[in-house]
Amino acid sequence: MSHTANLVRIVFEDDVSIAFLDHRPVFPGHCLLIPKKHFETLADLPADLIEPFFKNVQLLATAVEAGLLADGTFVAMNNKVSQSVPHLHVHVVPRRRKDGLRGFFWPRNKYETEAAADLAQSAIREAISALSK
Repeated sequence: MSHTANLVRIVFEDDVSIAFLDHRPVFPGHCLLIPKKHFETLADLPADLIEPFFKNVQLLATAVEAGLLADGTFVAMNNKVSQSVPHLHVHVVPRRRKDGLRGFFWPRNKYETEAAADLAQSAIREAISALSK
């Protein structure tokens, strides 16, 4: 296994949260946004962080769509059940019409190459930069 296998590909970061590519995306460009401070579930997120955190969810969803030329996004969060990591995180998944995703079945795949992951990362970062101006 290469040393880059555990590389975290950050696409966004501010004082409140950080977003990075999921290492086993539903589709290329699938990101996770997490608060920097530890909160296990949405119910644990303090009221004063709800607005800035969800503004970042909105920014990331818009950037994923724009950066990857997607038709839309799927934005989801698990709380406890199906939450594989006990830290609040929001999935932002690029969607295309007729992409085969049905309901809540999420087939997970690794990126075909490091270059494919690099491309998705840079496209989203560039879109966030453009949207943040």
